[in-house]
Amino acid sequence: MSKQFRAAISYAAIAVCSLLLAILLILLVGCDVGKAFYGFFNGILGSSYSVAEVFVKAAPLILAGLGVAVAFKSGFTNIGAEGQLYMGAVAFTATYVLCPGLPKAALLALGILAGFLAGGVWALIPGALKARFGISEVINTIMLNYIALGIVGILLQTALKDRAQYFPVSPTLDDGLGFSRLLKGTRLHSGILIALVCAVIVYFFIFKTSMGFRLRAVGMNPRACKCMGISVSAGLIVSSLLSGGLAGIAGVGEIAGLHHRLIGGISPSYGYLAIIVALLGGNHPLGVVIAATGIAALQVGALAMQRAANVPSAIASIIMGAVVLLILARKTLFKRLLREED
Repeated sequence: MSKQFRAAISYAAIAVCSLLLAILLILLVGCDVGKAFYGFFNGILGSSYSVAEVFVKAAPLILAGLGVAVAFKSGFTNIGAEGQLYMGAVAFTATYVLCPGLPKAALLALGILAGFLAGGVWALIPGALKARFGISEVINTIMLNYIALGIVGILLQTALKDRAQYFPVSPTLDDGLGFSRLLKGTRLHSGILIALVCAVIVYFFIFKTSMGFRLRAVGMNPRACKCMGISVSAGLIVSSLLSGGLAGIAGVGEIAGLHHRLIGGISPSYGYLAIIVALLGGNHPLGVVIAATGIAALQVGALAMQRAANVPSAIASIIMGAVVLLILARKTLFKRLLREED
């Protein structure tokens, strides 16, 4: 039995366990299983709008997941993609507010660049602290999430507030400034194309360049890198900047593609879900794209299942957590069953 076939069996077993858990949870809440699953799949594949919604949610997950994956590859545990996403959204909005006279194409390009840099700098702070002083980035990135949310709240009450609105929101983007619609009658925008292009770029950067090799080497064995003359500090700086920048672009997409203005809740925890995306995707760009699309489909289907069969959408979160735990423990759980040899 080949190694690939044994791996496929283990993943299939995880899928079956997840399905059985979903059925059990649906029965426990007293709902009709058949009706629930019909609502789930109809909510994902029932119309062009449903399919588009999956990719609408997948776009920020892909970008933020790529950022987290790049960080994990270098040994930088980035838990701050949520804050970096918000800082990217703030920078894009500020660019629009401060530079209204620029041509729309130039303003959009400048806004995307500003979002990348803002998210990157936000991740660079804990990256530099770890590189220079050895301070754990886990606590720093988590705390910076809360600081970023606080900054958003303050700016929406002051500098970025739309004075014509009672609620704390920024001015609405002019027509033609946001991302273009890809499918009429849906919310699908060109942000998904940007996410896929970024996935290709990240793949070539990580696996086809010398800098990418050094980042992976730093993540696998920093002590050996020091002995070989590879700068661990430089690897952490580059990976944190790139990681936060990708999450920042995710924030730009939420403004330019969906909301067209900065509001307090543009992210339904995309930054935290990005950690799950990176883990499920094995920190590989292709795996991140697949995992992000799967999680987006799970979210969209769970909401449709709730509408169709009154099943709590929280079940999707339970299933997601179970899948992550099973995949992380896959080699241990299935080693005897499949007799895998490391």
